[in-house]
Amino acid sequence: MNKDFEALKNIKKIHMIGIGGVSMSGIALILKKDGYEVTGSDRNYGDMIETLEQNGIPVFIGSNADLVKSADVVVYTSAINQHDPEFVRAKSLGIPTYERAKFLGMLLTSYARPICISGTHGKTTTTSMISSIFIDAGLDPNVQVGSKYEKLNNTNYRLGNSDFFILEACEYVDSFLNFPHDCATILNIEAEHLDYFSDIEDIKKSFKEFILMLPENGTLVINQDDEHCMEVLADVKDELQQKNVRVFKFSLSEPDAYIYAKNFKCNMKGFYSFDVTDPRNNETYNFYLTVPGIHNVYDALAAITTGLAYGVKFEDMQKSLSKFSGAKRRFEYKKTISEGVELYDDYAHHPTEIKATLAAAKQKKHKRIIACFQPHTFSRTKELLEDFAHAFVDADIVYIMDIYAAREVDDGTISSKDVVELVNKNGTKAVYTPTLEDIANELRKEMQPKDIVLSIGAGNITHLSDYFEDLKPRKK
Repeated sequence: MNKDFEALKNIKKIHMIGIGGVSMSGIALILKKDGYEVTGSDRNYGDMIETLEQNGIPVFIGSNADLVKSADVVVYTSAINQHDPEFVRAKSLGIPTYERAKFLGMLLTSYARPICISGTHGKTTTTSMISSIFIDAGLDPNVQVGSKYEKLNNTNYRLGNSDFFILEACEYVDSFLNFPHDCATILNIEAEHLDYFSDIEDIKKSFKEFILMLPENGTLVINQDDEHCMEVLADVKDELQQKNVRVFKFSLSEPDAYIYAKNFKCNMKGFYSFDVTDPRNNETYNFYLTVPGIHNVYDALAAITTGLAYGVKFEDMQKSLSKFSGAKRRFEYKKTISEGVELYDDYAHHPTEIKATLAAAKQKKHKRIIACFQPHTFSRTKELLEDFAHAFVDADIVYIMDIYAAREVDDGTISSKDVVELVNKNGTKAVYTPTLEDIANELRKEMQPKDIVLSIGAGNITHLSDYFEDLKPRKK
């Protein structure tokens, strides 16, 4: 990190409120590695806090105003209550306070080539793929991604020694508008986070602003198959031309795209292979993925296009993507929970993501697909209720937990029973199972050899595997 970074030039100690979050913990570890004294607090204990403590960062569970007294700077997550005792004390003492995204944006100003990966779906996987490509190509990038990843020593960050900073950039609460970037890689644009955005036009407006933040001679990588992406691009085309921004489109259906995938094949594990032609010399290269589903082909194309924009050789990208094993909670194999029954875990919490996950499962050899789903936030469940009703068409049985509230309060206008009712009406068997224990009990009665079981959602559904012993560890 550039030691001339003015905002951190004369400080030693940074306290972080909500340090256990995926992004906050990554920032904390980067700061610690760079020589700052870092402390933090969080409401709950989790695996990221264990990682922080293992790296010498003390974490207080709860809130304690005395923790900020000796801090030079306080960084906080937007999820905290503005009446949080630590936040209030910092303000009263005149200690500089920065919201997480704002602070991360400040950090990025000390890197010449930030690469921000955004879009409604696929950010974590694509960020992980791009990171792998750049690491394997010897470009030594700095990285922050929204999940742990094996290539990053099972953490969610990497401190490199180059001007590249590869960052997963989320549009929620317009966080990505805080991040300066030399390259914007945009995967797709859909209605999401409707507790913040008013509608799809509001979302598109934010993506336009994000793209227009690109500097002179910057780089835009964008999905030509996504209707909203192309609408946004059309609206900003003139401004991009004036700034001489390079635009690279990728596609699975349009041969005129800069990077176009063809000759698809899918094996019994749901893994795709495909061909891509290098537009610079007309040489064709075959790629083989070891993560399932057509959605991962899109993620790979975005990664290939981004790598190509920075001169990475096709041969190096072939090798890197063939070894890509996936980020945590992205169709992650957890364990064998009964004879011939494998349990996978996926972070999918939007209808489009759920469809993609189940479609990937369907391509694997199986008897039935049993989906165990936990809706995430009341606002998303309510706004996208009809879409959720049609998201489970590739499942044979769906067990649906109570809604994970996250940052919201239940106003009584929506519940998981509403989802269950509509999924059943749409022809897929759905069962209301309020808790993880309820799902586990139903699974023990229902599952049969060769079934695939999927825990799906952004909440504590990920802990479903804890209710079962690993009966037959799978060989890699």
